[in-house]
Amino acid sequence: MLNNHKLFVRKTLHKQSKQLKNKKKKCAFDYIHQMETEDEDKRPVWARNFSHGCLLPQRAVITLMGFLALICAYINRVSISFVITKLVVPMNRTDQNSGVCPPEVSDDGLGINSGSTYKCHLPGGILSDKFGAKWILGISLLLSGMCTAFTPVAIFYGAEWGLIAIRILMGAAQGPIFPALTTLLSHWVPAKERVSLGTFCYSGITAGIVISNICSGQMLHYFDWTITLITFGFTTGVWFIFFILLGTSTPYEHPCISPMEISFLAKQIPKKSDNILIPWRQILLSKALFAAIIGQIGHDCSYYAMISYLPKYMANVLQFSIRTNGIVSTFPFVAMWGSSLISGLMADWLIRTGKMSINSERKLFTFIGALFPGSFMVAASYAECNKGLVVVFITLALFTMGPYYAGQKLTPMDMSPSYSGTLMAIINGIGAVAGLISPPIIGAMTPNATLYEWRWVFWLGLVILVLSAVFFCLWGTTEMQPYDPNFSAQNAAVNTMSM
Repeated sequence: MLNNHKLFVRKTLHKQSKQLKNKKKKCAFDYIHQMETEDEDKRPVWARNFSHGCLLPQRAVITLMGFLALICAYINRVSISFVITKLVVPMNRTDQNSGVCPPEVSDDGLGINSGSTYKCHLPGGILSDKFGAKWILGISLLLSGMCTAFTPVAIFYGAEWGLIAIRILMGAAQGPIFPALTTLLSHWVPAKERVSLGTFCYSGITAGIVISNICSGQMLHYFDWTITLITFGFTTGVWFIFFILLGTSTPYEHPCISPMEISFLAKQIPKKSDNILIPWRQILLSKALFAAIIGQIGHDCSYYAMISYLPKYMANVLQFSIRTNGIVSTFPFVAMWGSSLISGLMADWLIRTGKMSINSERKLFTFIGALFPGSFMVAASYAECNKGLVVVFITLALFTMGPYYAGQKLTPMDMSPSYSGTLMAIINGIGAVAGLISPPIIGAMTPNATLYEWRWVFWLGLVILVLSAVFFCLWGTTEMQPYDPNFSAQNAAVNTMSM
């Protein structure tokens, strides 16, 4: 019994000694890491002193500014869908009963599309990865707002050609927004918070559409159509001023970030090299990139069609008035915004509790965001002139599309944090091309804008959504790719943890 007691004491002392050594190692590591962080902090002394008084986590502030940036981008982009109902010649129908619902009130119709816009994602992604995202994002939004504010001038002097020209300029200005924003988030948002903060930031797309629909419908009802565009352009200018004052490309440059937060971000987010060379061959030959592109194409084909044509469908087919159209067209996007936030929290919980891997979560939410929206849109076409039921089905369609933002949308940051802006530029740029192709296809399929023509459009949308989601689920991945400079370090860390 005495020997057993001695053995127990010896084991206990050995265990305590081992724990003490590990604790010393951890303290030494934290001290070294803190010294490295201080060395990397290139801010002036006044900024370091000022940061001690900051209470808000600056990564939350940057995410909020990204959220507001997307709101501004989409009110500039989408408001023209309502404004154009005041500019075009009413559609001339020879047969008032040819698959069109009875009009709610007499109102201006809708005839022509406003034209497509050109996007320059890739230069924005490359410049953001190389020189930082702050000024790329800020200048892109400022130019977009100026294009919106000067649209009435372009229409006054150039008519439809002036409108097409100013929309092309806006498309070029908005091209770098998504790549720059993705690069910004990759510097500020750690992997553990990527789903919740990333989803909130990207939900600004839907929030912008909601605000545009509500405000456009109301302002067009009470004021001249020029007021709508000037107001939205001015709002974007206000955002630009606040972003330039509050935003920075990296945490190490921010004057208000606390030492605790900068130390936390330095541990969680690998520091990127200043002289970064893009491995084009490895990126372009990546199967994971190709799968993400296909998933983006399927989503953008349907989503941009809804953005551009939902007000037109409500006006031409269901015959809602311009004021009611603005309110009713908002319901689906409010539902989608709420759904995207809920999906982000749910996905975060599934990953944090270990119930689902990041890879499985991204694929599941991507598939949900494809199958159900397409199915509900098809169901809406069979509700015909039951306006209440149509609105319910379309609202459910957009509500079930919300999980997409907790799925495939986040994969560029998962696949390569160092080249996330470039990856987003490629993925979102090609997806945007699909978004440009879909409006003329829909226009060709709906020459008379009847219920029966739209039914075929919705069936086609369902097929494209499901096939693209299946492709992503089979060949997509969220694992860091070998061409990322931090790939070896991550693998070494994983192997150390497994040992």
